[in-house]
Amino acid sequence: MMKTSSISRFPNTNDVGIGVSVGTFGELLQGILEENNLDFLVTLPIKNTSYATFYSIPTLQEIVVVPSSKQKSKRLVEKIIQHYGLPAGGILEINSELQVGKGLASSSADLVAASRAVGDCFLINIEPSLLEWFLSSIEPTDGVMYEGSVSYYHKEVRLREYIGELPALCIVSIDEGGTIDTVEFNKRTKPYTHEEKMEYSVLLQKITKAIRERDVHTIGAVSSRSAILNQKILPKKLLPEVMEINEKIGGLGTVVAHSGTSLGILLLKEEPDFYQKLELGYRWLSELNKEVHVYHT
Repeated sequence: MMKTSSISRFPNTNDVGIGVSVGTFGELLQGILEENNLDFLVTLPIKNTSYATFYSIPTLQEIVVVPSSKQKSKRLVEKIIQHYGLPAGGILEINSELQVGKGLASSSADLVAASRAVGDCFLINIEPSLLEWFLSSIEPTDGVMYEGSVSYYHKEVRLREYIGELPALCIVSIDEGGTIDTVEFNKRTKPYTHEEKMEYSVLLQKITKAIRERDVHTIGAVSSRSAILNQKILPKKLLPEVMEINEKIGGLGTVVAHSGTSLGILLLKEEPDFYQKLELGYRWLSELNKEVHVYHT
């Protein structure tokens, strides 16, 4: 690992830095691979973001985070500042469009946005591999520091493979309520069988090929299968009803937050009847849950 750098390497700084990170709508696929027995996921990035602003105030001599609940982001900024030998004082402000505990990678997006805000302030480029090293001592991470869809070892905080940009997809979704603590959830043992782990390896191959070839129907099929397999880990009560609505409207498939409370239907925005499917999906999902959310890749 790089040695701690002196601030003299960064003679030009801004007083304020801005950082942004997208969230994800759950995962297209999540499980354990038979080949190495590691937990992995395939990201589904959405346009909703976390937005961080870092104000460098050297006389402050500490990092103040707003809101005060964002302590993980504060810890990350302190690690970055110590690593690079930067002035120790500043204010970190975070605003997020991502609900907490729903499976939208809100915490990961906060962390990545915060790191980018510090980098923007001090004119340094924090490479993803170095950021992963910082993050690995804080919590499992969803891979939102990478553009496009990736396969990611979230417990290891390590990229498996960059896959590619997703087609223009829409997720019409509902939330079953409550929140899930991702850190605690990832401590659970997942009782997948050897056969299920073998299936996950096949599903990963399928969805990797499908994303690269823009095969939206296979993307939807793999996502639906992953949602079903995840029922033994964190069941969604309304998954059967959501899958039925998906079939009725001709959606691509269902998608879930494997470690959250959200689930929804994948639609292709380029289809000529997209708005008709969106309207029907919205109406029928609202009969299951009054509040319906719409997200876009």
